[in-house]
Amino acid sequence: PDDGVLRDRLKTLAQERRRFGYRRLHVLLRREGHAVNKKRVQRLYREEKLTVRRRGGRKRAVGTLRPLEVPLAPNQRWSLDFVSDQMTDGRRFRILTVIDNCTRECLALTFSSGRYTE
Repeated sequence: PDDGVLRDRLKTLAQERRRFGYRRLHVLLRREGHAVNKKRVQRLYREEKLTVRRRGGRKRAVGTLRPLEVPLAPNQRWSLDFVSDQMTDGRRFRILTVIDNCTRECLALTFSSGRYTE
């Protein structure tokens, strides 16, 4: 087929199917009876500056995201974290750390080498 006819059909298909790239549009053109190879469709797709439309991001709920309040005095907020590691003989251990967010002081370290699952 003529490049002009193919270009027009490619543009209309790309507008109808915004999430289709040149590969899927090539399949549609072949199904319609156009004897065209993938490289030609890719060239025309690029020359027409057609692109796949990206999906829109998920909308965030208004007012749900607010910054964390900065603690102004000790003992207002603590943070907990588990740290896991392995000894040289292969035994695993876990440490629970407790930190005061205001003073950045480590309030507790608890060691456990008992059985646990990850």
